[in-house]
Amino acid sequence: MAAVSVRAIEPRDRSATFGKVLRLPGVYAVQSDSLLLAETLRREGVGPGMRVLDMCTGTGALGVYAARLGARVTAVDISRRAVLTTRLNAFLSGQRVTVRRGDLMASLPSRSFDLVVSNPPYVPAPATLPPRRGAARAWDAGHDGRVLVDRICDSVSDVLRPGGVLLMIHSGLCGTEETVRRLGRAGMSASIVERAHVPFGPVLRGRLDWLRGRGLLGAHDNREELVIIRAEKI
Repeated sequence: MAAVSVRAIEPRDRSATFGKVLRLPGVYAVQSDSLLLAETLRREGVGPGMRVLDMCTGTGALGVYAARLGARVTAVDISRRAVLTTRLNAFLSGQRVTVRRGDLMASLPSRSFDLVVSNPPYVPAPATLPPRRGAARAWDAGHDGRVLVDRICDSVSDVLRPGGVLLMIHSGLCGTEETVRRLGRAGMSASIVERAHVPFGPVLRGRLDWLRGRGLLGAHDNREELVIIRAEKI
């Protein structure tokens, strides 16, 4: 896929793709990364009969979108507010989505999905471990931003059928090539299929000095790279 540059998502863009999305306080809002993943889901050919897992579902926007395309969807999040938000959004959209609260795959009785889509916490943070509560739980992911990304890479193959696909988005700040290598070691054929550059959001703007001090950003960088990794179970 060709590289693209994506502007900040306006309300009309969000509603055109996802419809009306409710969000309880502390739940990750639909942003540029959500829209990019939705577009990639559509291009992947998600449709009737496919079993889709939306991991780290947040508002459930991606899971509901996949259900609208005809997929049988299970959505998982560790946040109680995210689980409630997803159930509300599925109900209001008239879509059937099975919603579970749990730590990644731990809550899943069934482990044979055609596709896993994930927009996990991926922002590098001064704290070594991600927060256990509060709004920052939806984006902070340790010093290198990989606390959740690495766990997904190591275990996602367990919930995919042979030939099943992972679509995961994260920031270029947390090591895109490492994600590809790690998925390869886990028995997946992985590559970067989309790159986009978006203006810094409020979280990154608030820690620019720390990110530059760690060498993750240059002095004049003013946009964040987002990447979508596609990995197929061999």
